Amino acid sequence: MSAPQRHKFGLQAWLPTIGLAFAAFVFNTSEFLPVGLLPNIAESIGESVSKTGLIITVYAWVVSLLSLPLTIVTAKLERRKLLLWLIFIFALSHFLVLWADTFEKLMGARICVAVTHSVFWSIMTPLAARVAPFGRQSLGLAMVMGGTIVATVMGVPLGTRLGQIVGWQGAFFIIGLAAAVIWLVIYFVLPVCESNRAGSLKSLPDLLRRPALVQLYLLTLVVILGQFTVYSYISPILTTVTGMAESETVTVLFVFGISGIIGTILSTRSLDKHYSMALLVPLIFLTLCLGFFVLSMRQTWTMYVLVVVWGACISAVGMAFQTLLLNTARDAADVATSMFSGIFNIGIGGGAFIGSKVSVALGFASVPYVGAGLVGVCALACSLIFCFTGSAVLGAKHRS
Repeated sequence: MSAPQRHKFGLQAWLPTIGLAFAAFVFNTSEFLPVGLLPNIAESIGESVSKTGLIITVYAWVVSLLSLPLTIVTAKLERRKLLLWLIFIFALSHFLVLWADTFEKLMGARICVAVTHSVFWSIMTPLAARVAPFGRQSLGLAMVMGGTIVATVMGVPLGTRLGQIVGWQGAFFIIGLAAAVIWLVIYFVLPVCESNRAGSLKSLPDLLRRPALVQLYLLTLVVILGQFTVYSYISPILTTVTGMAESETVTVLFVFGISGIIGTILSTRSLDKHYSMALLVPLIFLTLCLGFFVLSMRQTWTMYVLVVVWGACISAVGMAFQTLLLNTARDAADVATSMFSGIFNIGIGGGAFIGSKVSVALGFASVPYVGAGLVGVCALACSLIFCFTGSAVLGAKHRS
């Protein structure tokens, strides 16, 4: 059932998990790298920020469309070899960005990355559980999920700062170099992992009969749609509404990222005992943060307080989603995760698309209100479910 462990105890036993955590960090950092660099990329390739934002949309939609079919196609492949090929193509695609001097060339390079992403996240969570030391699967999952969440909240400010120092193409190149290093680490520390419990098309009807899982997929779609309607355009929102310099937006993004780490730590302490509240409370506060984002900009300190709460809440929601996924679909983990990844990326791409359209039609100041409305629908739905059933998730065996 589990991958063979060459070392049962000590640091060496954790090396495969550490390698996967860093791989997760690099993949997610790449996904969100364009968010903070949109103005720079747009200026460099001679396009508007709204059009350039489509590289986020198309990337996400490629992942959403290919996650399930590619996961099924690769279901029987040995996991170590598959992962090494994915990282190799991922790194090469980032190096190609150095020659991406047009929108079309950049889009092509990002589509290549998206293809690797669609399989990577489908196999990552189950693989992390398998390679963790015996009896420490939960901690192993937490480490890899931590790498994912840290990248989600810190990837944008780190990437933005890198882009300001070495240029946006240089930032992509550095991510490619980091991936090459990860390839070497994975090559030497990850044991052979034959495909195990990947699931198949036959798993889908059973998975979709689970109320908790269906609710998770719907929540993921709408919440991530709302989050990325706003977050995809956070830099132009800040510069347009407040007149903030682009260099100052990095500080806001770093505060958001650090807050996300804090939110992750706090949520892990409450998920097992009070799952419903660990999901409901951050959903409600996330709605309020997006709804009052523009108003908070009247004072610098109120904006930073709101950004702190926002970053913590979206990370807490992400942890709740991942926990529910693992608890409800262990028997077909790869297929269930591929669907989650695909839906997640529909949300990212759809959010970037909605943000683009709203910003063109109504201006960037209107974007956060749309995001708040989307997340608010989910907060209301989960609140009603909790009122009627005593749990925020249908059929879930969690304490309130």
